[in-house]
Amino acid sequence: MDKTVVVEITRTYRHPLYKKVVHSKKRIMAHDETNNCRIGDEVRVVESRPLSRQKRWTVEMVLRHSEGSERVE
Repeated sequence: MDKTVVVEITRTYRHPLYKKVVHSKKRIMAHDETNNCRIGDEVRVVESRPLSRQKRWTVEMVLRHSEGSERVE
């Protein structure tokens, strides 16, 4: 998966009827043109044209690099 990163989007919300806190996760594939994302980084993704069967997003910028993680080739 050259130039591709898997981004996990976590969302926490309160159920409207039962008032229980619900955690949901969604994993999307995003295009990383410069290949500078590492495991644990926080990134901003923007919607783009379909680049492959599963890639519909592009990494706009890395908000924060994770500490102590190394690049995965």
